[in-house]
Amino acid sequence: MTARIAFDRLVWKEIGHLLANLPIALIGFVYVVFMVSVGAGLSVTVVGLPLLAAGLVGARLLGRAERARARLLLGMTVDEPSPLPQTPRDGLLPWLWAVLRDPVAWRTLLYGFIRLPWGVLTFTVTLVGLIILWPVLPYLIRGLANADRAMVRGLLSPSDELERRIAELESDRGVVVDTAAADLRRIERDLHDGAQARLVALAMGLGLAKEKLLEDPEGAAAMVDEAHGEVKLALQELRDLARGIHPAVLTDRGLDAALSAVASRCTVPVTVTVDLAERPAEAIEGIAYFTVSELLQNVSKHSRARTAAVEVWRAGDRMLIQVTDDGCGGARLDRGTGMAGLAERLGAVDGLFVLESPVGGPTTVTAELPWRHRVPSPAR
Repeated sequence: MTARIAFDRLVWKEIGHLLANLPIALIGFVYVVFMVSVGAGLSVTVVGLPLLAAGLVGARLLGRAERARARLLLGMTVDEPSPLPQTPRDGLLPWLWAVLRDPVAWRTLLYGFIRLPWGVLTFTVTLVGLIILWPVLPYLIRGLANADRAMVRGLLSPSDELERRIAELESDRGVVVDTAAADLRRIERDLHDGAQARLVALAMGLGLAKEKLLEDPEGAAAMVDEAHGEVKLALQELRDLARGIHPAVLTDRGLDAALSAVASRCTVPVTVTVDLAERPAEAIEGIAYFTVSELLQNVSKHSRARTAAVEVWRAGDRMLIQVTDDGCGGARLDRGTGMAGLAERLGAVDGLFVLESPVGGPTTVTAELPWRHRVPSPAR
């Protein structure tokens, strides 16, 4: 490979990165030395540790800038570490302690401290190479840039797989909280608009019947009969609402019976096959039930299918659910759809959601949940 061919766009970006190392490393080195010396020197006073904590927060900002520079000029994919708490919600001292023992900030300080000699070296070699080492400069630049990449990856990336996992769990926790809040609003709305309104009307009707009991016994009896019908309707609405929260058949008889009940309400003939030697944990069982329930509602409303099938089985430490139909297909996971909401809910519990729905059909949805053993209920 000739030198001319080797001078591609990435090499020029790497040259720019290496030349910028010296001024940026000088700024970082001065910040690290000043912050550590002042913070450590004043640590015996009241303001020492807060100053050191503030310096560590600033170090995180320097690390973020360096990761952005590496992404721009070195073409790296560098994940952002999990963030620190922005405010001392649990008290000043716990927040201060969390900042002082933040491994991300301390590794950024180490990065800033060792960068000064490295910045001098890369700046000098790159500048000399541009003048007298032109034929081998691309290869020299690539070697120095790879060392820079290793330094960024080792000191500025998330600490380990555990930290990445924590970041994922923080995101999933937000999904769970939002989902729970939406479910509570739905239950409140259903109670307010349905059973509560009917019970209010029932109370008013019984009050009128009481007033007419002596003056117009026949009219009062008719009003009581009407109130009796209202009571039946209110009870039915409460049963439907309770079924939407957690159906009794799922608690008493498990997934096979509960999914069969859901399939019987579908407008399309559904075959249900549940192959489980034991029942999973209640939370996993509930998620599986509501996932299949919502998927079968989509089959009834949108698929124009003639048949559908539900299969549930266990594979190792995972429980798999597959719902298929021979409808028109074209289902999508665009944000804001019911399918996207299902995918987010399953992801929040370490599950997976795979949709295959070509236009014209058929549609196959595969959901995967972690298997968790059921905890026996305490004896009453």
